[in-house]
Amino acid sequence: MALSRRTFSALSGSAALGLALGGSGGTGAPSAYAARSVPTGPTPAPPRADGEHHTIGYDRYSLLVDGRRLVVWSGELHPFRLPSPALWRDVLQKMRAHGYNAVSVYVAWNYHSPAPGTYDFSGVRDLDLFLRTAAETGLYVILRPGPYINAEVDGGGFPGWLTATKGRARSADPTYLGHVDEWLTHVNRIAREHLFTQGRGTVLLYQIENEYDARVDSADSRAYMSHLYKKVRADGIDVPLFHNDKGRNGYWTPGSFDTAGERGGWLYGFDGYPSPSQTPPDWGTFGPGGAKGGASASPTTPGFVPEFGGGWFDPWGGSFYDGKGYAEARRTRDSAYERRFYLTNLANGITLHNVYMTFGGTSWGWLPAPVVYTSYDYGAAIDEARNVTAKIAPMHQLGHLLQRVPDFAKLDRAADVHAEGLKVYHLTNPDTGAHVYIARNDAAEPVAADLPTAEGRVRITVPGKDAKLLATGLSLGRRKLKYATVQPTMCLTAGRQDVAVFTGRKGEMAELVLECDTDPDVMRLDPEAAWGVDDSGLHVNAPLGQSGLIRVLVEKGDAGTPLLLLFADDATSVRLFPYDTPSGSLLVYGPQLLRHVELRGSEVHLTGDITDPTSVEVWGPRGISGLVWNGRRLATRVTMSGSLMTTAMLPAVPDVRLPALGKWRMRRENPEVGPGYDDSKWKRADKKTSYSTSAVPDGQPVLFADDYGFHYGDVWYRGVFDDSSGISEVALGYSTGTQGLLMAWLDGEPLGTHRMPVPDAATIRKGTWSDTAAFPVRDALRSPGRHVLSVLVRRMQHDQDGKSDDTHKAARGLTAAVFKGASPKVSWRIQGEGRPDPVRGPLNNGGLHGERSGWHLPGFQDGDWESVALPRAERYQGVTWYRTAFRLAVPGDVDASIGLTLQDDPYRAYRAQIFLNGWNMGQYINNVGPQHTFALPNGVLRTRGENTLALAVLSEFTTLSGPGEVRLTLLGKAAGGLVVS
Repeated sequence: MALSRRTFSALSGSAALGLALGGSGGTGAPSAYAARSVPTGPTPAPPRADGEHHTIGYDRYSLLVDGRRLVVWSGELHPFRLPSPALWRDVLQKMRAHGYNAVSVYVAWNYHSPAPGTYDFSGVRDLDLFLRTAAETGLYVILRPGPYINAEVDGGGFPGWLTATKGRARSADPTYLGHVDEWLTHVNRIAREHLFTQGRGTVLLYQIENEYDARVDSADSRAYMSHLYKKVRADGIDVPLFHNDKGRNGYWTPGSFDTAGERGGWLYGFDGYPSPSQTPPDWGTFGPGGAKGGASASPTTPGFVPEFGGGWFDPWGGSFYDGKGYAEARRTRDSAYERRFYLTNLANGITLHNVYMTFGGTSWGWLPAPVVYTSYDYGAAIDEARNVTAKIAPMHQLGHLLQRVPDFAKLDRAADVHAEGLKVYHLTNPDTGAHVYIARNDAAEPVAADLPTAEGRVRITVPGKDAKLLATGLSLGRRKLKYATVQPTMCLTAGRQDVAVFTGRKGEMAELVLECDTDPDVMRLDPEAAWGVDDSGLHVNAPLGQSGLIRVLVEKGDAGTPLLLLFADDATSVRLFPYDTPSGSLLVYGPQLLRHVELRGSEVHLTGDITDPTSVEVWGPRGISGLVWNGRRLATRVTMSGSLMTTAMLPAVPDVRLPALGKWRMRRENPEVGPGYDDSKWKRADKKTSYSTSAVPDGQPVLFADDYGFHYGDVWYRGVFDDSSGISEVALGYSTGTQGLLMAWLDGEPLGTHRMPVPDAATIRKGTWSDTAAFPVRDALRSPGRHVLSVLVRRMQHDQDGKSDDTHKAARGLTAAVFKGASPKVSWRIQGEGRPDPVRGPLNNGGLHGERSGWHLPGFQDGDWESVALPRAERYQGVTWYRTAFRLAVPGDVDASIGLTLQDDPYRAYRAQIFLNGWNMGQYINNVGPQHTFALPNGVLRTRGENTLALAVLSEFTTLSGPGEVRLTLLGKAAGGLVVS
């Protein structure tokens, strides 16, 4: 058999302890690498769907892709939290440009399955499209389809209908496993068409279950995990599988459950969300070891954190961040936090690192679990409005370093090193002899110290609560670095020269020394740099951040290939973008974002984004002589550094003008409260038993909404009984998620409103809230004859099932009705959401009359509604709808991110459900917060055309109610962007 070069490379590589999955042996058939270590060498090329077969193996250091070492630098993105498929590409391109080589994605069962046996992967739920887009962007995919995902989504991702089924979830119960198998069959049918092993896509790893830490020693739990493993393999998924251990427990390491005799296809992973007030933990090489020591729980597999804190969620009321919201999350878990914690992970041998979240997005509609509000911004490096924040700098620098400098894929612990006032980690690459030092300052004030290195003592300064990575003995193309006081960020060959980039903090003086036995020719291309040669080598100094990029060209001497040294502070570094093409690598400097590069003859065609006036500079393959930016040819010149640079600045993004919102129309609803309302088509609430974990109160029918097929949003009840003469009080038991609410009427007259308390530090994680709302019955409402008790419950969604106790099955809605002074026999009917929206999916609509009647939809005729102006100040119990239309005219070459802001007197007790063009974009609770601005994603929002905005306002009657001020807010803008449908 003739071997292709790719096949030969894969076979000649090896893994001491790993197995390569896939190949000619059929689905999941393993083939062992030769039992010798894999040397440090070039990293794998960016992944794509190339039609070739690939191997994925591992040893204790790293993954091995086609026999080459791969460090996975991944970011978490949930497609279901961005309901605009065109914007998936936008965020993925931002991730790739800023150093990520992988994206990790949950697939939420509830998002795709509105009913048993029904699965929808169309439109905004098109998983196939997302996986194709990731491959086209050049990112590996870590696929995480559950069946349980947690993720602060309703029910932890379980579909609402699962709450009304028998058998315990997350167990080997046959009924549950039947549903799971059906779900996985549908997901895996798509996933196997995108496996990297088969050359069809870039799915690199696949997770089964998530944070499954209940009853791990039981035969049932082991059987459950074994079932999932075998099911996924039977469905044709042949990439390595893993589980995400909740904390460092050593649960589900290789060999802990039956994998049908397959060895080498399972990785141990664990997660961690350390607080910024903590000292960064050692979860690996430098840690205490053992089963609870992180990576040391599985010493034969590479260190893997499937989730590491890129921020943190915020609960209703905002108690995590003192009501300041996600801006405070981003401030407290900032760039310095990332350097301290992520560099500590790198020092501890973590070579599979996924940042949760990198883009948080929006828990729109009824997606959010009870513990969070609508925004899932998370304080992430890319904010909810798709803006790249200052937090991207460490991700950008480390990501490109790990992709472009292969030494970091294979590091051993080296001799301990001490520097006064600093925690120092010392590692070395056994193949190249390079040394890596991570110096961490856990104190609040800067520390200056002498760092002992393999090249002698080096004076460094580390800011307070920060960290620094330094290296000695690194190869910079054909030359060797002795040491540098700033971090290497990338090294690549562009045309006839090598290019090395070093980065640090603004105001820092970079000092770099190159080995040189023969004096080189050195050219200072920017006046800020200084250089000199002595017996110890070539010394280069550059003050970072004074005037952008600093360039120094080194020629001749020990190597015939020139070396271009580039020095950048954080803000400058994130405008340096490497890009690989079939004709060679390029480095682009200047724009806010580089999306794509193509070489067409002698022209370089670039697409990307610009916010401020900038030049564009390109180092690339020989022969390039022209630049085309977003389809426009630019005048250029050749610089002394060998780059092609624009002769004029590209202009800043133009202004974006937003209209004021006016011409509101208003209509009250609640016809359900009227005694004569026809509820004959509603379901009878007369069941006697339930699969819920909540007990059915004695003497009461089952009133739980899920038992009648109503799983999302609001639910209405109407109870008919005879004779209210002796009734002095009605006590209504109900159960909801956080900030649930109940409103009651008797014969159309309001009895009152009851709301669950705002969570505090002790109840932040409480997912199910139960209480009894007791309402006195006025004399005027007491009489013989027929009476109707109407109740509206805002259920606030299902709890997650983090402890595998079926907590997602806790009751939602009304649970009991008790009368004081009499005991009437009540006949109950119930009504919730209608049929699932075929475009927006099952989690878009609840059970309000206006939702069931289409009042939220763009085409609804509201001409007979009352014309009103905002702000409003009314006292009313119930639901009032407000609608308006507005037109946007954002220029076609501008990507504008727009939000809706609501503000009012914080004392006023009301909430508003926000609908844009029929899409339920979230819930605003005026007197709770902390969220006031709601992102409106392009695609849902028509940035060039007509839009319909509807607000469904629930007023509690206890105070005056709004809405108050409602306005559009510009959240970000860039010249460029993508075409959005």
